[in-house]
Amino acid sequence: MKKLHFKMLLLLAITIVSCSKEDTTQIEEPELTFPKEPLTVEQINAKIDQTLREKGDFDWNEVDEHFLWSAVVHGDNLLTIGYGAEGEFFSEVRTADIEKKKNAAIDIVVTNEGVQKDDLTLVEHEIINVIDVKAENIKTIIALRRSNNVRYLQPNGYNKFNETSQNLQRSSSGCDQSGQYINPAHYTTVAPNNAQVSWNFSEHNIPQAWNLSTGAGVTVGLIDTGVSQSQQLLNSSGFNDGYSSGRFVQKYGTFIDSAWWWSSNYDGPHDKCGHGTAMASTIASPRNDNGMPVGVAYNSNLVAYRATEDVLLNDYHERKGVSDALTQLGNRSDVKIISMSIGYIWSIGNIEDAVKYAYSKGKLIFAAGGTSTSFTNGFGVIFPATMNETVAVTGVDDGSNYERCETCHSGSKIDFTIIMEGDNNTSKSPPVLGFYNGDRRYTGGSSVATATTAGIAALVWSRYPSWSRTQVLNRLKQSSDFYPSRNGSFGYGNIDALQAVQ
Repeated sequence: MKKLHFKMLLLLAITIVSCSKEDTTQIEEPELTFPKEPLTVEQINAKIDQTLREKGDFDWNEVDEHFLWSAVVHGDNLLTIGYGAEGEFFSEVRTADIEKKKNAAIDIVVTNEGVQKDDLTLVEHEIINVIDVKAENIKTIIALRRSNNVRYLQPNGYNKFNETSQNLQRSSSGCDQSGQYINPAHYTTVAPNNAQVSWNFSEHNIPQAWNLSTGAGVTVGLIDTGVSQSQQLLNSSGFNDGYSSGRFVQKYGTFIDSAWWWSSNYDGPHDKCGHGTAMASTIASPRNDNGMPVGVAYNSNLVAYRATEDVLLNDYHERKGVSDALTQLGNRSDVKIISMSIGYIWSIGNIEDAVKYAYSKGKLIFAAGGTSTSFTNGFGVIFPATMNETVAVTGVDDGSNYERCETCHSGSKIDFTIIMEGDNNTSKSPPVLGFYNGDRRYTGGSSVATATTAGIAALVWSRYPSWSRTQVLNRLKQSSDFYPSRNGSFGYGNIDALQAVQ
């Protein structure tokens, strides 16, 4: 009996030790098997297009490793890695912990790519927790996906969707350097000596608001295609003239013009497209005696960034340029407002991180809801206007009923609208300064609506310089058509600038 009892105890002890050993043993995840060849560009685009039609959005986090790797292969083997724990979008101070997480991600790449660390092609961002690396092996994607130190992976070099997609072929680049004849019925004149006020300014009581505020003391950051060096009224030589005085304009460039994603060949601050020049004119063109269009906040300061070639953020250097501009503007204590009339149809990780950084610095960020060259049924509000940290704006016509402009996007994410098109008259758009001295042209879409709203916000902040971002935004809401309600497609609606500054 004693022997039996002893044997049972021994068997129990062995079982406990065995279980204990099993509990401390890491169970390896099953090895994933995928086709050796990447998907074709046509296959990738077809899947993206289908997802956009079914869900209205596309997320690289929701595709499998083979799909992601295929896009990386077709995007110059560029892989963007958002590292850190969930919610660690940026790091102003590079702590030992965040460096450890970054290096852990790099080590995974080095191991699976079979290269020495010093030989790895890598671009590092200073503030946002993102690195860009060369990745050729699907095992790299699989290993990074399993790491707790990785927030997202994106093929930021993949820019081929718009090349074959029927949907994106209707998305405008927004570039135009040509001057146009401006119908005199589309503006009024004010002192000094026939300064021209766009017809739609009166729809929002902007000229009346000038009796109380002109934007003085407020600095607006513009992230776009830059400002033309050939338009002197938006350069230091003509920015202070007439009723516009005591202010400054500064121009920077974060866009790199190169076929190589690791290049540092910065393209300078000057606009080569025309879109950024039009937006700068809308916000801050001087009120002088040249007989030219006046900006909404004609006494505000302007800090303009050439961060992109055009309005469609489909290129790696554009995405990095925008994220760099956002962090630089975020670090400026004098910048209150950021205006972005640019975007893409799905979220871009490094820009999203940078928006959150600028937002953490108290910036009021306006983003365009989206503009297309023909019909707008395909897409709703575009990124980054879809983010909670941005204020989304679109354009409507001047009819008695709220109707979006012919090429404007609308939807539940829209916060405000600006009248910028005639009812049944799409040629009736706001006139702005042209690319060259003495030129004027029309501009439209959600782009000019966004820049106009940024200008109105500058008027409010100039009137109440001690206010916070929340107070300024609340005043814009309270001064809009639908407040305190919110329309499902147009947010709070059209803003009354006079009411906003009172």
